[in-house]
Amino acid sequence: MDPKQKQFSIWYVFIALWAIMLFQMFVTPFFVPTEIPYSEFKAAVAAGRVEEVSVSSTVIHGRMKPEAPPSGETASPVKEGRVFETVRVEDPDLIRDLEKHHVKVTGVIQSTFLRDLLSWVVPIALFFAVWLFLLRRMGQGQGGFMTVGRSKAKIYMEKEVKVTFADAAGVDEAKAELQEVIEFLKTPEKFSRLGGKIPKGILLVGPPGTGKTLLAKAVAGEAGVPFFSISGSEFVEMFVGVGAARVRDLFLQAKEKAPCIIFIDELDALGKARGIGPMAHEEREQTLNQLLVEMDGFDPRVGVLLMAATNRPEILDPALLRAGRFDRHVLVDRPDKIGRVAILKLHARAVPLESEADLEVIAAMTAGFVGADLANIINEAALLAVRRGKDTVGLAELQEAVERVIAGLEKKNRVLNQKEKERVAHHEVGHALVTLSIPGVDAVQKISIIPRGIAALGYTLQLPTEDRFLMTKSELENKIAVLLGGRVSEEIIYHEVSTGAQDDLLKATDIAKSMVKLYGMSEKLGQISFERERQPLFLQSGQPPAPGDYSEETSREIDCEVRRIIDEQYGRVSSLLEKQQGLLREAATVLLGKETISGDELKRIIAKSAASV
Repeated sequence: MDPKQKQFSIWYVFIALWAIMLFQMFVTPFFVPTEIPYSEFKAAVAAGRVEEVSVSSTVIHGRMKPEAPPSGETASPVKEGRVFETVRVEDPDLIRDLEKHHVKVTGVIQSTFLRDLLSWVVPIALFFAVWLFLLRRMGQGQGGFMTVGRSKAKIYMEKEVKVTFADAAGVDEAKAELQEVIEFLKTPEKFSRLGGKIPKGILLVGPPGTGKTLLAKAVAGEAGVPFFSISGSEFVEMFVGVGAARVRDLFLQAKEKAPCIIFIDELDALGKARGIGPMAHEEREQTLNQLLVEMDGFDPRVGVLLMAATNRPEILDPALLRAGRFDRHVLVDRPDKIGRVAILKLHARAVPLESEADLEVIAAMTAGFVGADLANIINEAALLAVRRGKDTVGLAELQEAVERVIAGLEKKNRVLNQKEKERVAHHEVGHALVTLSIPGVDAVQKISIIPRGIAALGYTLQLPTEDRFLMTKSELENKIAVLLGGRVSEEIIYHEVSTGAQDDLLKATDIAKSMVKLYGMSEKLGQISFERERQPLFLQSGQPPAPGDYSEETSREIDCEVRRIIDEQYGRVSSLLEKQQGLLREAATVLLGKETISGDELKRIIAKSAASV
């Protein structure tokens, strides 16, 4: 049967209710007697309209004579009058009146079975039918309601897992960590010969989009074993005890198919720290307890390996992370340049490129990108090439795709008035000139006044040329200076500021606060870190967070130091741009005419301006 024919629609309910109403309106009156007052009954007897009655001590049942047909029509021989009933009252003349008008009288009460069936049995049957229907809907895909405690894990047999390490690029260190796990699943006797045991649980930790789920599937594909995949949120349902039952069933199924891999994605949905916060979830904690018990109970020599993935390890329950449970943590980090090239080549296998060397350029431009971002870049570039009617994907499409991922889609329909465009142009050129005037900052790739994304009216695209893992005090100050360049240029040209620098000021303030409170880069406050690692809100106690382990006087000094850093860089940028005011106006005019210029074009404008002086 076509899956679309199985879909439930609310219109089915309305049709059923409408059918029941029609049944009651047109069918029921022929079977259920109509109640009439005793006075109406007496009047009908006197008028000779009553055909027969059955009299009991409390109720009179009867049937009216068929109504006469209209003139010119023949009466149907099978047509009967309507059935009625009325309350029996003390009337000594009743029998005499009935005999007088030739009404057939019986003492047998008419059967009420059909009436009782319609009034009692049918509603009850309808209620149970709806109830069973809803229960079946709740258990759909799991064999019905009685299987609600069964595990919802998707089971991939060894022949179905087509993913291998060749499909997971840019995670060489993680693959090396997992290599011995694969060898154990293939040849467990090799390790058990010397008494070695494989870790019961392996936790894949890393930012979103780095390929943790893909890596777990690749382990199963390399080992050639069944793969049980389930999300942490699928354990908890509305019924108490269902999550724990599903955990038991999952491990029972896994033992039957050992050696195999159980993979729990988004473990933080199930394994949050217990009993912390104002809203503890009792059902989730019972499910977590059952998982801990199962991990303690199964023998690693059976060949059942538990893997899980999370990007928030700091919120997991400590009992999950102790030795004997998830005791091996594998970091799946953002790829370096070599890893990004490998990922781009992997996703570009089905995409015709003008030159594979373009991927090296894109890899250099995308420092900090994860595998999912790089896959999105290849896909966006292919779509752009199709729109432009090209047969291959070139560097222009790849660079445009990078801009889409970083800044968002171009909003060419968002039309700015001339004054706003001029202000945005001076703002963006201010950023770019400061970038070119200060050494050690990311190079300017492009300057544009075409709105992008949700709120960006223009942007200056800076792309790193190499991966960086440490930053010095002067480099952080240079970042603040570049962020303030737009605000300063507006003040120099228009002698007032606008709301366009809101995001710049927010980022600059965050950097300055981190310099003072985290990195100990304030000479006045010394080599002290005033801020501990931030915890998620649900790990905090019910009390409001403390302001910090320092006095109000220290807090005031921190504020003064943050202000000093911002003010120093603001004065530094003001001095730089005041000297280049003519160049600022000239570059802004060129940008207004073209709407987009590259970093190389800006350098040529600067060189031309310097030569003419």
